[in-house]
Amino acid sequence: MKYLAEFRDPELARGLVEKIHRTVTRPWVIMEICGGQTHSIMRHGIDQLLPDKITLVHGPGCPVCVTPLETIDRALAIAVREKVIFTSFGDMLRVPGSSDDLFRVKSRGGDVRMVYSPLEALRIARENPDHEVVFLAVGFETTAPGNALALKQAAGEGLTNFSQIVSHVLVPPAMEAILSAPDNRVQGFLAAGHVCAITGWEEYEPLAETYGVPIVPTGFEPVDILDGILKTVELLEDGNPGVANQYLRAVRKQGNPAARAVVDEVYEVCHRKWRGIGTIPLSGLRIRDDLAAFDAERKFDVTGISTEEPTQCIAGEILQGLKKPDECPAFGKECTPMNPLGATMVSSEGACAAYHKYSRKGAL
Repeated sequence: MKYLAEFRDPELARGLVEKIHRTVTRPWVIMEICGGQTHSIMRHGIDQLLPDKITLVHGPGCPVCVTPLETIDRALAIAVREKVIFTSFGDMLRVPGSSDDLFRVKSRGGDVRMVYSPLEALRIARENPDHEVVFLAVGFETTAPGNALALKQAAGEGLTNFSQIVSHVLVPPAMEAILSAPDNRVQGFLAAGHVCAITGWEEYEPLAETYGVPIVPTGFEPVDILDGILKTVELLEDGNPGVANQYLRAVRKQGNPAARAVVDEVYEVCHRKWRGIGTIPLSGLRIRDDLAAFDAERKFDVTGISTEEPTQCIAGEILQGLKKPDECPAFGKECTPMNPLGATMVSSEGACAAYHKYSRKGAL
């Protein structure tokens, strides 16, 4: 199968592992940004094949995990209302709010529906003109174009019963927040290949130069990840910070101009709170004022809902690469996939979920 089987080739993987072992001479801490990469690393045991000198830590690139608690609480406040059809991708339904989640709202009779595309939510709005249809639009630069296109189409059709709760976040400001923190230990990054397929990698160049780190846009298959680690290690060992594109089959320097244009047309950059981390300046997207009629938070007047994060969950430290999931005292005990304290245990891209699923439970 082209572009899949060859990137799982055991001989290619073995060769890359051997080359990484030959190349490394000093300890290095490398962060994979994307939760999809984290799960691939755990699933294929890549972390167990690397030299002891390489430490992989897991970044904030799980969109479900970083959606702030107050956004979930605002979504819940809307979902319980009469004549509201609340739509969301499946991962978000089990993310705990302060005292509830969307699945429980559904079990009590709320009209909460899982969709696979924002265009599906748009179709529901067309078919139910007497109901308000709300879509929970979360994610990084990867999902923003599709969500923006759905809102643009709703505006063009005059579908006034469609709106979005938007909690989009941007990768480069999060990377800068990590690098500029006094307790940062990250020395190189595997950047998320699907994000870079939209944005390109030009915006990573100033970060690499300012903070003296290598940044390598990387794919998601075992050979991709091992190749990305090798490229990062080579740059580190050579003392040569910069951007090296591993994901050549999907990522271009300029990204996808059409996708970027529709995002800029519908959304604008704003300060954004990240779950477990706090507010990162200019790290999010919100609906532009001229499209405010499609902003569910303003439409349903829930912007005043603000919530403090629980102290027992250390997801924030995990998402910043300061700790690993199995270093959490609640991991696998008070916090499990069936009874999660935080989103990192519930999301299909969450680091805690990956450690639990693939039995990385060394601290227990």
